[in-house]
Amino acid sequence: MDTAGGKRERRSSALFSLFTTLRRICIMGLPKFTRPKGDHEELSCNLYVANCGPAVVRTLDCIASAFSSYGTVKGVYPADESGCRVIVSYCDESSAQSALKALNQNPCRDLGGRVLHIRYSVERPQCQVRGTDSVQVYLEASELNIPGIYLIHDFVSAQEEEQLLAAVDARPWHSLAKRRVQHYGYEFCYDIRNVNTHQQLGELPSFVECITEKVPLFRKLHEAADISLDQLTVNEYPAGVGLSPHIDTHSAFEGSIYSLSLSGSCIMEFRASVGDRDTYNSDYSSNFVRKAIYLPPRSMLLLSGEGRYAWQHYIPHHKVDMVKNTMIRRSSRRVSFTFRKVRKGPCQCDYPEFCDSQKVKQEIGSH
Repeated sequence: MDTAGGKRERRSSALFSLFTTLRRICIMGLPKFTRPKGDHEELSCNLYVANCGPAVVRTLDCIASAFSSYGTVKGVYPADESGCRVIVSYCDESSAQSALKALNQNPCRDLGGRVLHIRYSVERPQCQVRGTDSVQVYLEASELNIPGIYLIHDFVSAQEEEQLLAAVDARPWHSLAKRRVQHYGYEFCYDIRNVNTHQQLGELPSFVECITEKVPLFRKLHEAADISLDQLTVNEYPAGVGLSPHIDTHSAFEGSIYSLSLSGSCIMEFRASVGDRDTYNSDYSSNFVRKAIYLPPRSMLLLSGEGRYAWQHYIPHHKVDMVKNTMIRRSSRRVSFTFRKVRKGPCQCDYPEFCDSQKVKQEIGSH
């Protein structure tokens, strides 16, 4: 009999295997192809296939199997980060031609009857492979090279994860435009991006003790980490829903912000204006330095110092995340527990250009 415990064990084992594989993948880029411009197309070994990808079909292996009926498939690669378009690469042009004639604009039985839209594709020159929309995704916070950002994997156990999710699901959710939230300690007011310190909701709930009792572990990574926390926001993100770029309001919270990821993974990106930060590597586009980190389930992220006060953080609105050379489909939900310490006075951080408290003080002084 397949027990719930057995399913949890296999799921945890699969996630551990996936993450171990990701750690071992080299940082070389994927083969990059593009859709040909205009109506003119040249015969190619590579097919650009729309309405097909990990976001709509189970795996890239399933796609390769479906296309292998027409010849030897060399590989299946993401055409972009949407998860809905792929490049199917054959060993010869005749196989690609046969597949295009048979499957273009027709339902594919091996892919659940999905109607595919196919064109020949060409490989981009190597100098164009790194586009402005791509950013390297790191697996460890130390690789980001952003002061003040730390990540601990498996911060809670799989059993604790299930208990935490059951606890919040037993309580009422408040619906926002694209996600649901719960607030404890103090309510965060999204219209003013701040909290009302005179309206405390109560103490943090007892079910988060398994988290708060482990927070001091971050002192081993960052001695100045604030471990006194009194505000919690629980966010539930459906698949494909992200978070817009922002810096948590300086005047609202103290210098340490903790975020625990449960149920699903995501990529969190960080960006800062090129003129404000040191561009110590090539992870930038337009006027921003951009960096990204993969947050697996049960991992806890700490934002402090420069990473908290000067870098915007956000979650791209993707259904599939590209991590190294692997596409990871987001789960049906991701739940984050974000802990903070409410600030009772003005912020006096070392980043006045990003600080609402110090900007107000400057404005008052100029009048």
